Amino acid sequence: MVLAGYGARTSARAAGRKRRQQPGEHPIEAQTPSDPISVSTADAADAYAPARIAARVATAGVAKATLPFLPLLTLAVLAGAFIAFGALFSQVATYDSQLGAGATRVLGGVTFSLGLVLVVVGGAELFTGNNLIVMARCDGAIGTGQLLRNWGIVYAGNAVGAVATAWLAAASGVFAANDGALAAHAIAIATAKAQIPPDEAFFRGLLCNTLVCLAIWLSFAAHRVSGKILAIVFPVSAFVALGFEHSIANMFVMPFGVFLGGDIGAADIAANLLPVTLGNVVGGSLFVGIVYWIIYRRKPAG
Repeated sequence: MVLAGYGARTSARAAGRKRRQQPGEHPIEAQTPSDPISVSTADAADAYAPARIAARVATAGVAKATLPFLPLLTLAVLAGAFIAFGALFSQVATYDSQLGAGATRVLGGVTFSLGLVLVVVGGAELFTGNNLIVMARCDGAIGTGQLLRNWGIVYAGNAVGAVATAWLAAASGVFAANDGALAAHAIAIATAKAQIPPDEAFFRGLLCNTLVCLAIWLSFAAHRVSGKILAIVFPVSAFVALGFEHSIANMFVMPFGVFLGGDIGAADIAANLLPVTLGNVVGGSLFVGIVYWIIYRRKPAG
């Protein structure tokens, strides 16, 4: 009883002040109390309200936009690799599945969720998720140059991580299993992406990142790791099962097909990535970030 009372009083005091960033701590980590006595058991069972989520996303956007170059680039490379791991897991899980087309696509989505779980829980900078930084820009807390700097560095770092992981996975020989049938499955996926018309690729990218940014948004509602994972799995599973297009995932999938011997050229990859990336930006920035900013952050005129 004494300990419970102490925890409640400490939690109440902690709620009224911002936790100081500790030496060596990522700036985003300092914005949410992580010690067990700073969030009461009752509070941890409830999600943050949408208006609070908006404030947390905007604050995190400032921290992301002001990260120094080297940590930002390194975290971006990690994110590219993390998404590649999710894609690898998804390809293996769906290979030779006997579940039927719909269930197999859902299975592919659930396993692909590993990538975003690693990004959010492990800590990394993902271009598609960082489209939400637009909320901090709309607040006036950062400039357009800072926003574009983050997107540019992170996009490049994601590409490095994704392509490097594709090369390593191909070099490992793991996909040579079953007389190359697993590699043929990966090549078929990459080839199919190269054949998507540009207009369809744009809209698939738009719808994809709407769901990805909603997954990020929902993860900000959670107090605990388990809640973050649960928030991520359903939106990500949905975009994969529906056949939408994720630019960073494609940075892995298409080069991976090339490294495995697929007949896919650099022009094919660029022709996919350009409309998909533009769609991702519109879906994440406009359909999620700016829409929620208008609802929860825009100050009334006058």
